[in-house]
Amino acid sequence: MFAIHPVAIYCTAALGVLLFLLGLAVSICRFRSGIGSGLAPERNGLLNKVIRAHANTAEFAPFLVVLFLYFGWRGPSDMVVYMIIAVTLCRYLLVIGLLAWPSLSRPNPARFVGALGTYLLGTALCVAMVAGL
Repeated sequence: MFAIHPVAIYCTAALGVLLFLLGLAVSICRFRSGIGSGLAPERNGLLNKVIRAHANTAEFAPFLVVLFLYFGWRGPSDMVVYMIIAVTLCRYLLVIGLLAWPSLSRPNPARFVGALGTYLLGTALCVAMVAGL
């Protein structure tokens, strides 16, 4: 029997919870607005924000989970564990930045840090995988 590092498990679960709760939020917003498919007419409406947050999470979470579980199975270094935690927090921060600010068109600090952190930390985890860290 083998064990996966608990941080890899918890962060995988955190991204899964984020993805599935956002999916549920899309369904609830669609039900409440009566819009069965497509976007809401108001560009910065809640439905459009939730759709964007869910879609963005669905774009990044699966590959991050692959990285988390790969490192978790191999016994990650402390640096990799901190990167896994940080990129998970960045994914949540990005969602907050998409949902809590009034406009999808304007940048905001949460969205910027969440996106930049995802790009940099995701890339760093890929490099660490190749480097065997």
